[in-house]
Amino acid sequence: MPILLGVSLMLSLSTGMRQSLGVFMPEITQNIGVSVSQFTLAIAIQNLTWGLMQPFTGVLVIRVGFKKVMVVGSFLYLLGIIILAMANGVVAVTIGAGFLIGCALACNGSGIGMAVATRAVPIEKRSLILGVVSAAGSLGALVAAPIGQGLIQAFDWRIGMVGFVVMAALAIPGAWYAGGIDKKPILGQSVNDDIKPTKVVIKALKYPPFTVMAIAYFVCGMQLIFLTTHLPSYLAICGLDPMLSAQSLGVIGGFNALGSLFFGWMGGRYNKLFLLGLIYILRSIGIAYYFYIIPDPTNTLIFAAYIGFLWLGVIPLVSGSIAEMFGVKWQAMLVGVAFIGHQFGSFVGAFGGGLIFDAFGSYDLALQIGVSIGLFAGIVQASFALFKTRPPSSL
Repeated sequence: MPILLGVSLMLSLSTGMRQSLGVFMPEITQNIGVSVSQFTLAIAIQNLTWGLMQPFTGVLVIRVGFKKVMVVGSFLYLLGIIILAMANGVVAVTIGAGFLIGCALACNGSGIGMAVATRAVPIEKRSLILGVVSAAGSLGALVAAPIGQGLIQAFDWRIGMVGFVVMAALAIPGAWYAGGIDKKPILGQSVNDDIKPTKVVIKALKYPPFTVMAIAYFVCGMQLIFLTTHLPSYLAICGLDPMLSAQSLGVIGGFNALGSLFFGWMGGRYNKLFLLGLIYILRSIGIAYYFYIIPDPTNTLIFAAYIGFLWLGVIPLVSGSIAEMFGVKWQAMLVGVAFIGHQFGSFVGAFGGGLIFDAFGSYDLALQIGVSIGLFAGIVQASFALFKTRPPSSL
């Protein structure tokens, strides 16, 4: 139990702060001479760094243990937030919000956190517990965004970042307790200690269900990071109260918890890969509808609830699918390999959205591209899940 509580606290704080950085964008871009595209480039670098480093931290936990990796990652997160709070230009924003937080998330984000949760429970409870931990991890946005926005409005954005510094510090003990998983044996799997990481990756990439899932994962990152980064700016353009963006991110976090529980439960009963495709399709439909209508507080919060329910339900499905395909020893690394596609999508969603906005003064083209790609990837993922393929042996 301390392990699951620790990993839930760690994920809740690291995920919640990451998803809430967009509430700082209007103030930062107005006060320290950073453009929208420069701020979104920092967020894009964060996601790309996270994605590229995730496979290596997945190997590192096998070599040195989960605790060391997660605790170091939590300290890096704290350092990144401190540098961002002190930033006076684009370089510090890029280092703090971009590179350092990206490195930190590779160590204490969902990929490592879900691997800890998978190892902590018996196989028959795995899918549901992954949903529970993902749900707990999603609650951070319910707290982080309103705290950040409230401090910004009461004082300024730097004081808002001080609130995030406190939250980042609280993630460190969570990582420490979650690291107790190093003392637990791997349940329900005999492992081959001689196999090389490169051979594991090659074997995974040759398995079509894994490859399709990894490519389609691009859509998940593109859509979610576009929303967390650009929704506050979009609502400000529409003349709505800045607190509405924080409330929306909070609602997303709350309904995200429900969605994670639901899809964790569903993943134990139905085809996980089909459910992934269904999530991408439903998300794309919801985004298209919301940005087609004129936003107001009511329909914005309804949209936040809808999209929140579909937000991180992908995590127990992806993590559970990889554990089923290949076993749990290399789960953190293989989740990282799949996550590279997700983070390239995040890079496009954050930076591409900023470039399009700077060039055209609106998000229309970005939304058209995002919805079209989302629908296509969702249909391919759901359709491919219907084909039966022989699973590889566990590693």
